[in-house]
Amino acid sequence: MAFGWIDEQTEARRRAGLVRTLRPRPAASALLDMASNDYLGLAHHPEVTEGAARAAQLWGGGATGSRLVTGTTELHGELERELAAFCGFESALVFSSGYAANLAAVTALAPHGSLIVSDAGNHASLIDGCRLARGERQVVGHADPEAVGKALAAHQGPAIVVSDTVFSVDGDQAPLAALAEACREHGAGLVVDDAHGLGVLGDGGRGAPHAAGLAGAADVVVTATLSKSLGSQGGVVLGPARVIDHLVNAARTFIFDTGLAPAAAGAALAALRLLAREPERAARARAVAAELHTRLTAAGLEAVRPDAAVVSVRAPSPEQAVRWAADCRTAGLAVGCFRPPSVPDGISRLRLTARADLSGAEIERAVRVICERRP
Repeated sequence: MAFGWIDEQTEARRRAGLVRTLRPRPAASALLDMASNDYLGLAHHPEVTEGAARAAQLWGGGATGSRLVTGTTELHGELERELAAFCGFESALVFSSGYAANLAAVTALAPHGSLIVSDAGNHASLIDGCRLARGERQVVGHADPEAVGKALAAHQGPAIVVSDTVFSVDGDQAPLAALAEACREHGAGLVVDDAHGLGVLGDGGRGAPHAAGLAGAADVVVTATLSKSLGSQGGVVLGPARVIDHLVNAARTFIFDTGLAPAAAGAALAALRLLAREPERAARARAVAAELHTRLTAAGLEAVRPDAAVVSVRAPSPEQAVRWAADCRTAGLAVGCFRPPSVPDGISRLRLTARADLSGAEIERAVRVICERRP
């Protein structure tokens, strides 16, 4: 029977407690949201939603084509210029998603004969970019600059090092300065995904590379998403102008994909301008994360110290993680639930978003529910 193997895999997932289902959410909910990636609380901000509405009214519901045909509007150019200026890079290129941006950066910058050194904890989009690239791939231990240096030393020819800046599972930060030093010692480029750093780390939320002193460097390329701190949708690659020009001509997820919808571009631009006006939002997100971690660990839970806005709480098993998250939802709290294969070490977790707009009472309520519903 066609696709008969699917039934076997479905049953195996069920036995392992790894079945995933869609849960459509209503426009308004009484749940306290600590599951989304809306780190700065901007997705529903009036300026952001108005930016989306204005862009849709002016430019239409869709981009109408690929960026190289009809999918680049003046709005896209404006967003790219302001993203580059805010983050401290020479140039920027906007994509339809952060996933597409990562595929573009890795595949276009790792041609045949090159080496890609990839952190074991990288996001799936970076992993898929490494798999699709024509260069040789070598995975090294998590956040291990020494292993990166050894891998680069053993290779002759072009090379890039690929890493998240803040890892999405535990919320820990990559040693960016040490990675850059290893790259420069061996003439390699550094490609980092700042999806969880933009809007949270750096001066006024300018990102982890900016905080590490790497913004604008000729050997550093940064990808990011517009769907987390900026409350919109889409992705961006930031870097030297010659790298961005190369992506325009060589990145398949740019050339063959429909451009980012104008509404998403308008929302992201409005959020970026709001963040520039209110830089304290970044510090608030970090403070909320630190408070959550302090309270949860004081209550005896095993939580990883957050470097940005992700707070990870370990669960005994996949089944108990699912039950724990479901019990929290029943009690009015939405939390993320990470299980294999989404976690590289096989340890299931609850994943909490430390949003900048959470009040002290909401933080207290969240901690109380998580502790009361623990397995």
